[in-house]
Amino acid sequence: MRITCPICGERDIREFTYKGDAVALDRPAPDAGDEVWDEYMHLRDNPAGVTRELWMHSGGCGAWLVVTRDTVTHEIVGVALARDVEGAVA
Repeated sequence: MRITCPICGERDIREFTYKGDAVALDRPAPDAGDEVWDEYMHLRDNPAGVTRELWMHSGGCGAWLVVTRDTVTHEIVGVALARDVEGAVA
């Protein structure tokens, strides 16, 4: 798989580090309890289809990217700098 970094151009996926979902999760209150924290830390949706993911170009320019990718076909639909994407975590 190849990702097109907006700064460096098309690169092999080995230059990038996957960091998770690009949408911010609601962090529980510190005293929310073990069950709430367990769910927050360990349970994530595993959608089939188009998702927005946060990646870092760790083997290149170090930019944080939002990669829109189809998890079924692995087709990359779009790539943007995280700082330019409203609501993205970075």
